[in-house]
Amino acid sequence: MANANSLSNQHDTALKGVLDKQTPVYDITPFSALDYPDHLSAIIWFAGCNMRCSYCYNGDIVFSKGRRSLDEVLGFLQKRVGLLEGVVLSGGEATMFSGLTEFCRKIKALGFKIKLDTNGTYPEKIKELIDEHLLDYVALDYKAPQAKFYAITKNKNFSDFDKSLALLLKESVCFEVRTTLHSDLLNVEDINEIAHDLEQRGYSGTYYIQDFIQDVTTIGEIANPQTDFDKNKVVSKLPIEYR
Repeated sequence: MANANSLSNQHDTALKGVLDKQTPVYDITPFSALDYPDHLSAIIWFAGCNMRCSYCYNGDIVFSKGRRSLDEVLGFLQKRVGLLEGVVLSGGEATMFSGLTEFCRKIKALGFKIKLDTNGTYPEKIKELIDEHLLDYVALDYKAPQAKFYAITKNKNFSDFDKSLALLLKESVCFEVRTTLHSDLLNVEDINEIAHDLEQRGYSGTYYIQDFIQDVTTIGEIANPQTDFDKNKVVSKLPIEYR
């Protein structure tokens, strides 16, 4: 009988196969001054995700099929050469798309820097992109400590996320670590555990904590948190910034 991790991997592989047969891009945000630090950028939203975080507000992207072809996206970017500096690959989960490396090569050929937003569960794809010098910045979502990872994400592949974090820590690509905080789901002890793990492993960047704000419908249709979160009880040597 297959174990839980095996079944989860089979599901991810099947989902990747579906994505590879369809147009992978859900939409384009033509301009952002906020999503790529210090760079004007466009955001490419990839359809599909291997997680089901209850606080996620991108349900339309997670559950929908792509609507834009890669040729359409590249045509758009060609018109933005000289106007934008970077391209953000977000979603959904961009690293599920097996053609991402070739797509990034074409983006790079246009002269853009590339930022990847990722949940880190496809470390082999991230390594491939780094090895080809296709990534300039990575935002890695540290969803939860291992004990709560499945409860938060409905994904059992914490070990793959762990491999991605280890990879980024040893590579030279710039990256940040961030956690979405809904205080009914994660408490101070959880955030301290994440921060301690990052410290112990040698992460020296800013740890970003993103407050959940209920202004749109989320996948889990959850309300604003009822549990108080005392930021003064977060103990870490890392610089911490709340967003």
